[in-house]
Amino acid sequence: MARTAFAIAAHPDDIEFLMAGTMLHLAERGFELHYMTVANGCCGSTVTDRETTARIRRQESEQAAAAMGAIHHAPLCDDLGIFYEPSTLARLASVVRAVAPEIVLTHAPVDYMEDHVNTCRLAVTAAFARGMPNFSVDPPAAAIADPVALYHAQPYSHRTPLGEVVLPTIWVDTSSVIDRKAELLALHASQKAWLDTSQGQDSYLETLRSLDRELGAWSNAFAYAEGWRQHASIGFGPADWDPLSTALGDLARRKP
Repeated sequence: MARTAFAIAAHPDDIEFLMAGTMLHLAERGFELHYMTVANGCCGSTVTDRETTARIRRQESEQAAAAMGAIHHAPLCDDLGIFYEPSTLARLASVVRAVAPEIVLTHAPVDYMEDHVNTCRLAVTAAFARGMPNFSVDPPAAAIADPVALYHAQPYSHRTPLGEVVLPTIWVDTSSVIDRKAELLALHASQKAWLDTSQGQDSYLETLRSLDRELGAWSNAFAYAEGWRQHASIGFGPADWDPLSTALGDLARRKP
């Protein structure tokens, strides 16, 4: 059976900004990729209504997942509707059990908006509850006993909401895939105008490159990089087990 990596992010295009380079490398090493955004992107426009925006952004996400070679999973709620609460947790935990990932990639525990933070909390608990038969999931799915390793992406801008710089403990070289990352992000075409209007990003494709370029410079090793911090292993897998770094070999550099 193929080894499996599951990216769980908040909104359409979050995976492309923060995780896609690592996912592309994992695919090259034989991993089956799974792709999910918890929210449907319905608030990501100043032009189209909620339903139209959600439909457009789902289509863009499906196209990006297909281009990445990933299996797309449907979102669970609206933008700004991601809360750490039982019904959403039960639905996400059901998907985690169905996917049975070896690696979960998700947001940083502290980030600039609550949808990211709550997605992180939901992903961690959904993975933690994978082996608990008394935890009811929706739809019902049998508990699984396989270990899982969780990794937190960089917060957007590599900084906390209060401006503190966040350095990863695992740096992944994205130099060879930075153009592919940009191509994947470009499939989210509806977001160029929205990001320019809402967040002052002159070009979302250049923003992607600049984020990886800045982190690459900090690594003192790579021209472009994504960064990860591994979640504590208690309840998830063996101590000192780091399947991401092991799978990526020379493309990953771990620092204490």
